[in-house]
Amino acid sequence: MKITKVYTRTGDKGTTSLVGGVRIKKSSVRLEAYGTVDELSAHLGMLVAMMPDSADRDSIVRIQNNLFNVCTHLATDQSQTPLYPSAHLAEGEVDFLEKEVDRMMALLPERQGFVLPGGTMAAAQAHVARTVCRRAERRIASLAEEAQVGDDIQKYINRLSDYLFVLAKIINFNSGKAEILWQNACK
Repeated sequence: MKITKVYTRTGDKGTTSLVGGVRIKKSSVRLEAYGTVDELSAHLGMLVAMMPDSADRDSIVRIQNNLFNVCTHLATDQSQTPLYPSAHLAEGEVDFLEKEVDRMMALLPERQGFVLPGGTMAAAQAHVARTVCRRAERRIASLAEEAQVGDDIQKYINRLSDYLFVLAKIINFNSGKAEILWQNACK
């Protein structure tokens, strides 16, 4: 798709267009949901920029592409506009995340306790992306209370936060950086 003009002035009064042309307020739960997914993708872009070439980097770019599909899904009011084919996740994307989590977990030593976000810059960024992903999940759940949202979308975002948690752990492990465990002051 060629972008011919960046500004349109159509959103100057606090509304925006969904897929199909329906206009909604920029404060809507729908816009909050797909805007948070867009923010997540931007954080993942920062993470990719911090990582050396690796299979994990390629996986994150794959995830960013999937997040565009998620945004298209969320930006479509299915009561008024049919979903575009690009608004669907490809078959097996949830399974891909689960297999990646299992692969990384098998490489990690078993540790007990809650981990404080941090470590290397890339691991810390993975934790930031994880928390934004959790917020996106909450926003999508709110949207699903009032509009149609595919189960695959909700499952994918839920698994993605798990993936990002384990990715932060593996980044620290591969860098030789010890994680800091939460020290419960109430012991």
